[in-house]
Amino acid sequence: MLRTWLTERFGLEVPLVGAPMAGVSDGRLAGAVSGAGGLGMFGVLPASSAAWIGEQAAVAGAGGRPYGIGLMAWAVTDAQLDAVIEARPALVSVSYGDYARHLGPLREAGIAVATQAGTTQEARAAARAGVDVVVARGGEGGGHGRAEVATLPLLQGVLAAVDVPVLAAGGIATARGLAAVLAAGAEGAWVGTAFLGCAETTLPEAARRRVVAAGETGTAYGRVFDVAQRLAWPPEFGGRALRNAFFDRWEGREEELAADDAASAELAAARQAGDFDTAYVYAGEAVGLVERERTAADVVADFAAAEPLLRRFTT
Repeated sequence: MLRTWLTERFGLEVPLVGAPMAGVSDGRLAGAVSGAGGLGMFGVLPASSAAWIGEQAAVAGAGGRPYGIGLMAWAVTDAQLDAVIEARPALVSVSYGDYARHLGPLREAGIAVATQAGTTQEARAAARAGVDVVVARGGEGGGHGRAEVATLPLLQGVLAAVDVPVLAAGGIATARGLAAVLAAGAEGAWVGTAFLGCAETTLPEAARRRVVAAGETGTAYGRVFDVAQRLAWPPEFGGRALRNAFFDRWEGREEELAADDAASAELAAARQAGDFDTAYVYAGEAVGLVERERTAADVVADFAAAEPLLRRFTT
């Protein structure tokens, strides 16, 4: 069994964190990942209620295994933070915005805190702020974050720059990817896209089919979907999603899109109708490695094959 800071701290069988993926991962997926030996997480949307957080935490922790919750620093409310602290997850991720002001209450509650960093400078700042673990998230990753540095060069820079444990995120979807970042010095992998084909997600079946059908060049990065939804994401954190007709139509025209109420309504209607030529499915560049629908337990079991890959280089 692979042993790292991550597995020892949280009692895991595989050095793997299921990324929070707000809107995709709820308590069911988090609990399934944790039950399979990783650390599952669910994400909190800006509109998520304190009651919803409590409900999902109960589902995620029903099996008695550690789990985590992800918060968006730019959007988190006092009520959400209080609900998270009341739930007492093993790990909380607070990223993308002024996360430092939330560290004290979380750590005082005995909760380990992570933040995602897209540059080495961000990682240094996070370590100085007092996080327990830095997630070095490369531009290949799905969902929101920076797209300025790829995972491997970022991971090398962050490992050299900080003394706190480091997890690698972005483009890791198989045991080979996990073995690679462990060999580089990461304490584990932070993985989202590999779970997008799982029935335990909240994605509609049509969206999961899109994920399975997508190739490695099938994603696009930008702010189109955020602008269309009138979301107040900090502009430096764009989103990587499956490329579709709506994105292609508006890429490079974000200022015009911000004033186009008809386009905003079109996107909202498409989400309701499950029309993914218009609606978004956030996914990373590793989506081409998601070739079929599986259970979360199957995905975690496949990552466990990193151990024999690493054993090839030991004597």
